[in-house]
Amino acid sequence: MESSASCPADAAPLAKRQFRVLVGVTGSVAALKLPLLVSRLLDIPGLEVAVVTTERAKHFYSPQDIPVTLYSDADEWEMWKCRSDPVLHIDLRRWADLMLVAPLDANTLGKVASGICDNLLTCVIRAWDCRKPLLFCPAMNTAMWEHPVTAQQVGLLKAFGYVEIPCVAKKLVCGDEGLGAMAEVGTIVDKVKEVLFCRGSSQQS
Repeated sequence: MESSASCPADAAPLAKRQFRVLVGVTGSVAALKLPLLVSRLLDIPGLEVAVVTTERAKHFYSPQDIPVTLYSDADEWEMWKCRSDPVLHIDLRRWADLMLVAPLDANTLGKVASGICDNLLTCVIRAWDCRKPLLFCPAMNTAMWEHPVTAQQVGLLKAFGYVEIPCVAKKLVCGDEGLGAMAEVGTIVDKVKEVLFCRGSSQQS
């Protein structure tokens, strides 16, 4: 499923239908960039965006700065009262054409690699249709990134067919310098465009 740069950056496939992107955000300081990321995604013609947040991620942004529907754990339980009610994590996996987890912190990386689904976001990922693209952007402290288990867990996600948008080296908020910072927003948005353009072209052929 990992896409290459072979598809032309032609907006035509996107413009002909609405594509739905579900953004997952976890408790890394890189969640500070969520408002900018959503804004840049909304600049793509024909794109509809919704966000699923973990509780810890809420520490890093204000919901008022997110101009799209924002789902959290409470929504899952408030919607479901009896057997005939909708199940939010299933509805979201059906709704989205592409899932983007940015940032993916070390804790949620470990959960996804192990199949743990103990919140709305990890339930959506566990239920995800692997025929549709899922992109993930690791973000964590350099010491955590360099721990041997991290490479194993990233490798598992890629084996599932998920697409890694690699972290970058820079001076981190904690003062450390090295790999672990989330990819730049521009890089992430360009990858989303590439994957959607390729997907749109294949659906038309």
